[in-house]
Amino acid sequence: MSSPNPFMDLQSLILVVDDDPDLRKLITEFLSGHGYRVASAENVAAMRRSIESERPDLVILDTMMPGEDGLSAARRLATERGPPVIMLSALGSDTDRIIGLEVGADDYLAKPCNPRELLARVRAVLRRRRAEEPDPAAQRKIYEFAGWRLDVLRRDLRDPTGIFIELSDGEFSLLHSFVEHPQHVLTRDQLLDCAHGGDREVHDRAIDSQISRLRRKLNERGDVELIRTVRNEGYMLLPKVARL
Repeated sequence: MSSPNPFMDLQSLILVVDDDPDLRKLITEFLSGHGYRVASAENVAAMRRSIESERPDLVILDTMMPGEDGLSAARRLATERGPPVIMLSALGSDTDRIIGLEVGADDYLAKPCNPRELLARVRAVLRRRRAEEPDPAAQRKIYEFAGWRLDVLRRDLRDPTGIFIELSDGEFSLLHSFVEHPQHVLTRDQLLDCAHGGDREVHDRAIDSQISRLRRKLNERGDVELIRTVRNEGYMLLPKVARL
Protein backbone atom coordinates (compact mmCIF):
# COMPACT_ATOMS: atom_id res chain seq x y z
CA MET A 1 0.00 0.00 0.00
CA SER A 2 1.44 3.38 -0.97
CA SER A 3 1.94 5.95 1.75
CA PRO A 4 -0.52 8.84 1.73
CA ASN A 5 0.49 12.13 0.16
CA PRO A 6 0.94 14.55 3.08
CA PHE A 7 -0.34 17.40 0.92
CA MET A 8 -3.65 15.74 0.06
CA ASP A 9 -6.26 17.65 2.06
CA LEU A 10 -9.73 16.53 1.08
CA GLN A 11 -11.30 18.62 3.84
CA SER A 12 -10.23 22.02 2.53
CA LEU A 13 -12.57 23.83 0.16
CA ILE A 14 -11.07 26.43 -2.19
CA LEU A 15 -13.30 29.02 -3.89
CA VAL A 16 -11.97 30.36 -7.21
CA VAL A 17 -13.44 33.75 -8.16
CA ASP A 18 -12.66 35.00 -11.68
CA ASP A 19 -14.73 36.27 -14.59
CA ASP A 20 -12.61 34.26 -17.06
CA PRO A 21 -14.30 30.84 -17.38
CA ASP A 22 -11.24 29.21 -18.95
CA LEU A 23 -8.99 30.32 -16.10
CA ARG A 24 -11.55 29.23 -13.50
CA LYS A 25 -11.66 25.80 -15.14
CA LEU A 26 -7.86 25.54 -15.31
CA ILE A 27 -7.36 26.43 -11.65
CA THR A 28 -10.27 24.27 -10.51
CA GLU A 29 -9.02 21.18 -12.33
CA PHE A 30 -5.43 21.69 -11.17
CA LEU A 31 -6.32 22.11 -7.47
CA SER A 32 -8.83 19.26 -7.64
CA GLY A 33 -6.06 17.05 -8.99
CA HIS A 34 -4.04 17.85 -5.88
CA GLY A 35 -6.67 16.77 -3.41
CA TYR A 36 -8.66 19.93 -2.75
CA ARG A 37 -12.38 20.40 -3.04
CA VAL A 38 -12.93 23.38 -5.35
CA ALA A 39 -15.90 25.64 -6.05
CA SER A 40 -15.98 28.58 -8.44
CA ALA A 41 -17.76 31.90 -8.88
CA GLU A 42 -17.78 34.34 -11.80
CA ASN A 43 -18.04 37.56 -9.76
CA VAL A 44 -18.13 38.97 -6.24
CA ALA A 45 -21.90 38.59 -5.86
CA ALA A 46 -21.63 34.87 -6.67
CA MET A 47 -18.63 34.66 -4.34
CA ARG A 48 -20.65 36.00 -1.42
CA ARG A 49 -23.47 33.53 -2.05
CA SER A 50 -20.95 30.70 -2.16
CA ILE A 51 -19.27 31.82 1.06
CA GLU A 52 -22.62 31.90 2.86
CA SER A 53 -23.67 28.45 1.65
CA GLU A 54 -20.38 26.53 1.45
CA ARG A 55 -18.02 28.30 3.88
CA PRO A 56 -14.77 27.84 1.92
CA ASP A 57 -11.41 27.62 3.68
CA LEU A 58 -9.67 29.91 1.18
CA VAL A 59 -10.63 32.25 -1.69
CA ILE A 60 -8.56 32.78 -4.83
CA LEU A 61 -9.77 36.16 -6.02
CA ASP A 62 -9.25 38.07 -9.27
CA THR A 63 -8.77 41.81 -8.83
CA MET A 64 -10.50 43.13 -11.95
CA MET A 65 -14.05 41.88 -12.56
CA PRO A 66 -17.34 43.43 -13.69
CA GLY A 67 -19.31 44.87 -10.78
CA GLU A 68 -17.53 44.97 -7.44
CA ASP A 69 -13.76 44.59 -7.90
CA GLY A 70 -11.53 42.13 -6.10
CA LEU A 71 -9.77 44.73 -3.96
CA SER A 72 -13.06 45.94 -2.51
CA ALA A 73 -14.16 42.33 -1.92
CA ALA A 74 -10.88 41.44 -0.21
CA ARG A 75 -11.17 44.47 2.07
CA ARG A 76 -14.70 43.48 3.03
CA LEU A 77 -13.72 39.85 3.72
CA ALA A 78 -10.87 41.00 5.95
CA THR A 79 -13.22 43.30 7.87
CA GLU A 80 -15.74 40.48 8.29
CA ARG A 81 -13.02 38.02 9.35
CA GLY A 82 -13.89 35.84 6.38
CA PRO A 83 -11.73 33.14 4.76
CA PRO A 84 -8.13 33.96 3.77
CA VAL A 85 -7.63 35.43 0.29
CA ILE A 86 -5.01 34.94 -2.40
CA MET A 87 -5.35 37.66 -5.03
CA LEU A 88 -4.66 37.02 -8.71
CA SER A 89 -4.09 40.07 -10.86
CA ALA A 90 -2.89 41.13 -14.27
CA LEU A 91 -1.37 44.06 -12.37
CA GLY A 92 1.94 42.76 -11.14
CA SER A 93 3.92 45.78 -9.98
CA ASP A 94 5.23 46.09 -6.44
CA THR A 95 2.74 48.88 -5.80
CA ASP A 96 -0.20 46.73 -6.91
CA ARG A 97 1.00 43.88 -4.71
CA ILE A 98 1.41 46.17 -1.70
CA ILE A 99 -2.09 47.57 -2.20
CA GLY A 100 -3.53 44.07 -2.39
CA LEU A 101 -1.83 43.05 0.84
CA GLU A 102 -2.79 46.29 2.58
CA VAL A 103 -6.51 45.80 1.88
CA GLY A 104 -6.34 42.46 3.64
CA ALA A 105 -5.28 39.78 1.14
CA ASP A 106 -3.08 37.04 2.59
CA ASP A 107 -1.04 36.68 -0.60
CA TYR A 108 -0.83 38.19 -4.08
CA LEU A 109 0.16 36.61 -7.39
CA ALA A 110 0.53 38.26 -10.78
CA LYS A 111 -1.06 36.68 -13.86
CA PRO A 112 -0.07 34.57 -15.62
CA CYS A 113 1.26 32.46 -12.76
CA ASN A 114 2.73 28.99 -12.63
CA PRO A 115 0.01 26.65 -11.27
CA ARG A 116 2.56 24.96 -9.04
CA GLU A 117 3.45 28.30 -7.48
CA LEU A 118 -0.24 28.93 -6.86
CA LEU A 119 -0.50 25.50 -5.25
CA ALA A 120 2.46 26.28 -2.99
CA ARG A 121 0.87 29.61 -1.98
CA VAL A 122 -2.44 27.84 -1.22
CA ARG A 123 -0.70 25.35 1.04
CA ALA A 124 1.27 28.08 2.80
CA VAL A 125 -1.79 30.28 3.45
CA LEU A 126 -3.82 27.34 4.77
CA ARG A 127 -0.95 26.33 7.07
CA ARG A 128 -0.67 29.87 8.42
CA ARG A 129 -4.40 30.16 9.00
CA ARG A 130 -4.52 26.85 10.85
CA ALA A 131 -1.54 27.88 12.98
CA GLU A 132 -3.48 31.00 14.00
CA GLU A 133 -6.52 29.00 15.09
CA PRO A 134 -6.80 28.23 18.82
CA ASP A 135 -5.54 24.82 19.83
CA PRO A 136 -8.57 22.75 20.87
CA ALA A 137 -6.43 21.09 23.52
CA ALA A 138 -5.85 24.49 25.10
CA GLN A 139 -9.52 25.40 25.20
CA ARG A 140 -11.43 25.25 28.44
CA LYS A 141 -12.30 21.69 29.46
CA ILE A 142 -14.64 20.96 32.34
CA TYR A 143 -15.44 17.49 33.63
CA GLU A 144 -18.21 16.42 35.99
CA PHE A 145 -18.23 13.12 37.87
CA ALA A 146 -20.29 12.00 40.88
CA GLY A 147 -21.15 15.64 41.62
CA TRP A 148 -17.52 16.77 41.43
CA ARG A 149 -16.41 19.39 38.89
CA LEU A 150 -12.88 19.72 37.44
CA ASP A 151 -12.00 22.77 35.34
CA VAL A 152 -8.72 21.79 33.66
CA LEU A 153 -7.77 25.19 32.30
CA ARG A 154 -8.29 26.90 35.63
CA ARG A 155 -6.92 23.90 37.57
CA ASP A 156 -10.01 24.17 39.73
CA LEU A 157 -11.55 21.15 41.52
CA ARG A 158 -14.88 21.60 43.31
CA ASP A 159 -16.58 19.05 45.52
CA PRO A 160 -20.34 18.34 45.20
CA THR A 161 -21.12 21.29 47.50
CA GLY A 162 -18.99 23.69 45.44
CA ILE A 163 -16.03 23.90 47.85
CA PHE A 164 -12.61 24.33 46.23
CA ILE A 165 -10.18 21.44 46.80
CA GLU A 166 -6.49 22.22 46.53
CA LEU A 167 -4.39 19.67 44.63
CA SER A 168 -0.65 19.34 44.13
CA ASP A 169 0.66 19.30 40.57
CA GLY A 170 1.02 15.53 40.69
CA GLU A 171 -2.46 15.00 42.13
CA PHE A 172 -4.00 17.29 39.52
CA SER A 173 -2.22 15.46 36.67
CA LEU A 174 -3.40 12.11 37.97
CA LEU A 175 -7.01 13.26 38.31
CA HIS A 176 -6.85 14.75 34.83
CA SER A 177 -5.68 11.37 33.54
CA PHE A 178 -8.53 9.59 35.32
CA VAL A 179 -11.27 11.88 33.98
CA GLU A 180 -9.87 11.52 30.46
CA HIS A 181 -10.12 7.71 30.80
CA PRO A 182 -13.02 7.00 33.17
CA GLN A 183 -14.02 3.43 34.01
CA HIS A 184 -10.81 2.09 32.47
CA VAL A 185 -7.95 0.53 34.39
CA LEU A 186 -4.82 2.67 34.13
CA THR A 187 -1.54 0.96 34.92
CA ARG A 188 1.16 2.66 36.95
CA ASP A 189 3.22 3.07 33.77
CA GLN A 190 0.31 4.77 32.01
CA LEU A 191 -0.26 7.07 34.95
CA LEU A 192 3.46 7.78 35.11
CA ASP A 193 3.43 8.79 31.42
CA CYS A 194 0.32 10.95 31.85
CA ALA A 195 1.26 12.63 35.08
CA HIS A 196 5.03 12.94 34.75
CA GLY A 197 5.74 12.65 31.03
CA GLY A 198 7.46 9.32 31.46
CA ASP A 199 10.03 10.71 33.90
CA ARG A 200 11.54 7.48 35.23
CA GLU A 201 13.00 9.27 38.22
CA VAL A 202 9.43 9.22 39.50
CA HIS A 203 8.89 5.67 40.77
CA ASP A 204 5.82 3.50 41.14
CA ARG A 205 5.79 4.17 44.87
CA ALA A 206 5.53 7.90 44.22
CA ILE A 207 2.49 7.26 42.01
CA ASP A 208 0.96 5.13 44.75
CA SER A 209 1.56 7.87 47.33
CA GLN A 210 0.04 10.58 45.12
CA ILE A 211 -3.02 8.45 44.39
CA SER A 212 -3.40 7.74 48.10
CA ARG A 213 -3.38 11.48 48.87
CA LEU A 214 -5.77 12.23 45.99
CA ARG A 215 -8.12 9.47 47.10
CA ARG A 216 -8.07 10.77 50.68
CA LYS A 217 -9.01 14.29 49.55
CA LEU A 218 -11.88 12.91 47.48
CA ASN A 219 -13.10 10.60 50.24
CA GLU A 220 -13.11 13.40 52.81
CA ARG A 221 -15.97 15.01 50.89
CA GLY A 222 -18.17 11.95 50.52
CA ASP A 223 -18.52 8.27 51.28
CA VAL A 224 -18.69 7.07 47.66
CA GLU A 225 -15.64 5.22 46.35
CA LEU A 226 -14.27 7.10 43.35
CA ILE A 227 -10.85 5.56 42.68
CA ARG A 228 -10.49 1.79 42.95
CA THR A 229 -7.30 -0.22 43.17
CA VAL A 230 -7.36 -3.10 40.70
CA ARG A 231 -5.02 -5.74 42.09
CA ASN A 232 -1.91 -6.40 39.96
CA GLU A 233 -3.20 -4.03 37.26
CA GLY A 234 -3.52 -0.43 38.40
CA TYR A 235 -6.24 2.06 39.26
CA MET A 236 -9.64 3.01 37.88
CA LEU A 237 -11.96 6.01 38.24
CA LEU A 238 -15.36 4.40 38.89
CA PRO A 239 -18.04 7.02 38.09
CA LYS A 240 -19.08 8.10 34.63
CA VAL A 241 -17.63 11.43 33.48
CA ALA A 242 -19.41 14.14 31.50
CA ARG A 243 -17.36 16.67 29.55
CA LEU A 244 -18.89 20.12 29.32
